[in-house]
Amino acid sequence: MTGESWLVVGAAGMLGQDVVAAAGAAGHRVSGTGRDTLDVTDAAAVRAAVDGHDVVVNCAAWTAVDDAEAREAEAFAVNATGAAHLARAAAAAGARLVHVSTDYVFDGAATRPYAEDAPVAPRSAYGRTKVAGEWAVRAEAPETLVVRTAWLYGAGGRCFPRTIARAAAERDRLSVVDDQTGQPTWTADLADLIVRLVAARVPGGVYHGTSEGAVTWHGFAREVVTAAGLETPVDPTTSAAYRLPAPRPAYSVLGHDRLRAVGVEPIGDWAERWRAAAPVVLG
Repeated sequence: MTGESWLVVGAAGMLGQDVVAAAGAAGHRVSGTGRDTLDVTDAAAVRAAVDGHDVVVNCAAWTAVDDAEAREAEAFAVNATGAAHLARAAAAAGARLVHVSTDYVFDGAATRPYAEDAPVAPRSAYGRTKVAGEWAVRAEAPETLVVRTAWLYGAGGRCFPRTIARAAAERDRLSVVDDQTGQPTWTADLADLIVRLVAARVPGGVYHGTSEGAVTWHGFAREVVTAAGLETPVDPTTSAAYRLPAPRPAYSVLGHDRLRAVGVEPIGDWAERWRAAAPVVLG
């Protein structure tokens, strides 16, 4: 399936940049909008932007997790109302919507990977607004592909590996939390997965777009320091050492059974993918 017209909403962001590149490399005609060119809370503007496209990928989101605790209505306007506008416009235009969601829809209390149909139980304002967005897009456009992801990093924006590498170069030692477990995921890999999902014409519903395997932030930080060619010690610490407004999920490992069920290969092991990504991400 090539030569379609794609619209990437949030194209200036770290993931959006890679989706634009991946869709273009697959032979599609791609246009992108950012916050300066499209206000997703403006229904009329969204309809005009979506019209004439075959595929719409929503990478736009309020992602300031801690700020959302005090500004939940603003986060809801983007993550839920804006998502609903996009889904309604996509349905009217006959376009396929891909909506990017998050591990924060879960409570983080699991001990095995969350299945796609596991009950949602967000513990933060950000998580609540993203759950509302998932509900909205599936209500407005049932064939929407909701792609949950987590622990994203990439070359096109601020991210954990770049922050750690810079800190390791400037400090004698680091402390990183060792009680949060997840799946570091390269935005280029997620963008490729999104393109493959659309090409495979998979049924609407929820899919998980993360790397395989699992590691703590501390374990990932040690891999980043090594990849940066540094020997800065990285000490483990706990989440309690950081008093942040929004709770972080302790366990953000997502299962990929539905991808396999529809014949789409999940992203590979996080450590293998990090080795491929490191030269690009760390420059």
